Amino acid sequence: FQAAPPEEAHRESLPTGRSRPSQENNPSCIAWDRKKMSYAMTSSAAMGLPSGFRRHAATTYREPIWNSPRYYNYVRDMMSRFGRDLEARRVRESRLNPERQTVPQDLQPLTVEVTEFYIRQNATSHHTEAFEQVSGAGGEGGHGGSLRGSPVIRRGAPFYFAVRFDRPPDPKKDAVRLVFSFGPNPSITRGTCAMIPVAMDQRTLSGNKRVWEACIQRKDGKTLILEVQTPCTAPVGIWKCTIESERGNQGARVTPMGVRPRKVEEEGGKEEEEVPAQLARREHQCDVDVYLLFNPWCKEDAVFMEEDALRKEYVENENGKVWVGGSHRQPRGRRWVFGQFDDVVLPATVCLLELSRLKHSERGDPIKVSRAISAVINSNDDDGLIVGGWHGDYKDGTPPTSWTGSVAILEEYLREGGRPVKYGQCWVFSALTVTLCRALGIPCRSVTNFVSAHDVNRSLTVERYYDQSGCEVDRGGDCDSLWNFHVWNDVWMARPDLPNGYGGWQAIDATPQEESEKMMQCGPAPLEAIRNGQIGFSYDTAFVFAEVNADVVHFQENPESPWGFSRLHVDQYHVGRRVVTKSPFKDDDLGDTDIEDITDQYKNPEGSLGERLATYKALSSTECSPVYYGYPEGALEPDVSFSLTDLDSVPYGEGFNVKVNIQNKSEEKRKISAVLSVFSVRYTGGMAHRIKCSSVEFEMQPNSDETMVLRVSPKEYLGRLDREHCLLKMHAIAHVAQTKQSWSDEDDFALRKPRLNIQINGSPRVGGECNATFSFQNPLTDAALTNCTLSVEGPGLQRPRITRKRDVKPGELVTFMERFFPQKSGNRKIVATFNSKQLTEITGSTNVKVGE
Repeated sequence: FQAAPPEEAHRESLPTGRSRPSQENNPSCIAWDRKKMSYAMTSSAAMGLPSGFRRHAATTYREPIWNSPRYYNYVRDMMSRFGRDLEARRVRESRLNPERQTVPQDLQPLTVEVTEFYIRQNATSHHTEAFEQVSGAGGEGGHGGSLRGSPVIRRGAPFYFAVRFDRPPDPKKDAVRLVFSFGPNPSITRGTCAMIPVAMDQRTLSGNKRVWEACIQRKDGKTLILEVQTPCTAPVGIWKCTIESERGNQGARVTPMGVRPRKVEEEGGKEEEEVPAQLARREHQCDVDVYLLFNPWCKEDAVFMEEDALRKEYVENENGKVWVGGSHRQPRGRRWVFGQFDDVVLPATVCLLELSRLKHSERGDPIKVSRAISAVINSNDDDGLIVGGWHGDYKDGTPPTSWTGSVAILEEYLREGGRPVKYGQCWVFSALTVTLCRALGIPCRSVTNFVSAHDVNRSLTVERYYDQSGCEVDRGGDCDSLWNFHVWNDVWMARPDLPNGYGGWQAIDATPQEESEKMMQCGPAPLEAIRNGQIGFSYDTAFVFAEVNADVVHFQENPESPWGFSRLHVDQYHVGRRVVTKSPFKDDDLGDTDIEDITDQYKNPEGSLGERLATYKALSSTECSPVYYGYPEGALEPDVSFSLTDLDSVPYGEGFNVKVNIQNKSEEKRKISAVLSVFSVRYTGGMAHRIKCSSVEFEMQPNSDETMVLRVSPKEYLGRLDREHCLLKMHAIAHVAQTKQSWSDEDDFALRKPRLNIQINGSPRVGGECNATFSFQNPLTDAALTNCTLSVEGPGLQRPRITRKRDVKPGELVTFMERFFPQKSGNRKIVATFNSKQLTEITGSTNVKVGE
């Protein structure tokens, strides 16, 4: 990339939008080398770093600091600054050279003195005024090098732009063009470069939102105030603007594309000849990054969303909830600060899109952009944003439960020179996807599927295996699994690549599960196709269909079977028990009444004809599944019914009962053998610890009822939990000797943790000190909480911060106090999470009204 030209000597400055982007912070000047996993920076002289300073150069004789990202960035920035300073000195020297003036004075083209992007005024009409790049957060502005901000505009909508020249333009001799360029190799034919002639007599735009266009709104002496139309299909990201001016003598004519030789007719009007003309040309590169975003307010844009209430939630809301725990009967929402307007988000998003290697000409397509985002959020293929961690040991990073928002993750990513941040899990991947999509203007929501299938062999089924004693057989990591919950995203867009009717919400998933086109990426898959079982539509529809619709097949060890197992039970209704998101019409800090059930958008009602037809339609498109569908041949009509009693949730630290109700409906005795077991599980479905198991044999009288009960005390499960989510699974298997009837069932539930209460003291005002207290009661009456931390974050109130806290005594009602200094007025929200070695993810949030 070429560094921006040095500033003109004695250039006047205006209040906003006229300063140069600092190359130290300019992501457009950073190129990512995938193979070397390093950045390379070039100055205006294409100057690279010496090999000794490159991140992965041989360093056998160097201390570790020489290869650290922080030192690398320091050297890169220093060399870039030296290169710009050198260029500026050479330009000043050339101006002092009396022989440099080679163009006659009357042919001097217009010289641009000042440009004005009307950053804040345009932002209001483009719905981007909340971006800190626009507002100049912290009193000194945002990214782009300009301490006074950068333009953030939406495609398909006009914006205003002013240019002041060194003299009034002459319509007969001067021509002016605007050149907007995108990416390292701008091309007009590929849509990454636009040359816009400025006609001195054009006062209105044509209204065509698919083309680049400009008109003069007002001419005031040396100043032109222009209205510029951007296409509704333009690539999103950072655009650069150059102003070209040309001037000719009496032998030239001004055309929309510039100054050209004048043609005259000879006598008879047949032949033409060109009058000799002298031309001169000058370029001025504007020194700001122009962020161009998708436009859900524009009907012609592929991401157009008609309802204003939905746009406010899915584009403009920077706070939200991700549903991460509990069960399908009692989901638990976790507050998250998406923070898409923070000054770190747009630069980081631009860097990540570069990392994705998505062609610059394809970055106007929300289908391709959202798919690329699903790939670069995880670090598996391309050293993307965040490393997935499900192992429980997070000493070399931050535990997933400690994050309260996206901003801290993106800040760490940029601060460390693009090194993936540690660690995240599915809800963190989903929340980051919301941040990036909303920042770019793609409507996006976080979606949680309770009891989510991970279908490895693409059979549209999940197989569970049990030994003869009724305990589940662990077959290692590369097998089907049932996640207690899984979180992904829906993005809103048109799908012109598919038949009519498949636009709207599309599922994408940034959690690395299975490869798609040799990358860990997933979607966008149309919800309408998922609901109808049309798994052949792009992208990855079959995988998402299985997540919400797969049948669960239970097999039990059988020595008489040729392959060692026999089919025990097929559960057609266990997967996809409930699909939820946050409601756009409610916001609940004290409870979870702001949940919205969207299961019907993903699947037909369980047991309905439509649900089975969709499943059979999907099965006809896959090769690996029919063997699992059907029922045991020759089985007698079952005359004993079994029912596992569901548990919604259990308070942390209390005991519970596992109950199976049995009813003998026959006129004869029945011999029952049964196994009840309880074990702790990770939310991905893997078993953490076996807690208790009990087997029993008994005889039931005709037409009688029995209840099997397995009691589990707190001492039996405390210390054997997966402490991140505190999830438990109960499983039951039963056989009837006389009829050879078999039955099995399972259910998951979560231990209910206390809520973190937040109290704001006093009346917060911008710039003034504000105190908040955070309190909860330790549910463990015989154990202290150690290694305690408190994570606090609130847009406009407090940047992300994690502080260490003292140990909490057994059963103690503990209170912590934090102070902060609000930076923005209005209704704000503060989010906090408490973590300890024994108990994690005690969360809370509250609204804060900040006065001026």
